[in-house]
Amino acid sequence: MSSSVTVNVLALSICTHKAYQSMKERNVDDGHIVNINGMCGHRVITNPDLHFYTATKYAVTTLTEGLRQALRVENSHIRATGISPGLVETEFLSRFYKNNPYKSTWCILCIQVTDVANAVTYVLSAPLHVQIGDVRMQGTEQV
Repeated sequence: MSSSVTVNVLALSICTHKAYQSMKERNVDDGHIVNINGMCGHRVITNPDLHFYTATKYAVTTLTEGLRQALRVENSHIRATGISPGLVETEFLSRFYKNNPYKSTWCILCIQVTDVANAVTYVLSAPLHVQIGDVRMQGTEQV
């Protein structure tokens, strides 16, 4: 199994299930599950090296929406949100584009890790009656 499937699909599913079970066992009905996704979970990237990775991020989109629907059926007030950033300046990006002669321009286009953390904080600060389904974010220079 590829590492993309292991991390983006299998680990996310296991962690989500464990988080929900923990909340249920402790009678927490106002919790929040936040899945970190990516903009490529909402559109196909033209880079052929990313097709499989993109498929795993589409799975995150589906798993998060499926969780949200399942929680609604159970009349739970636990919320589920996907945070979908575009290019983020991380080690992943620098490793992926290490042989790219235009690498320095990618970082100009990137959002920062703190931008993603701020989005999570925003989602968690929403009033209990507000469900934020998905936050899509990218740098202003990104396509």
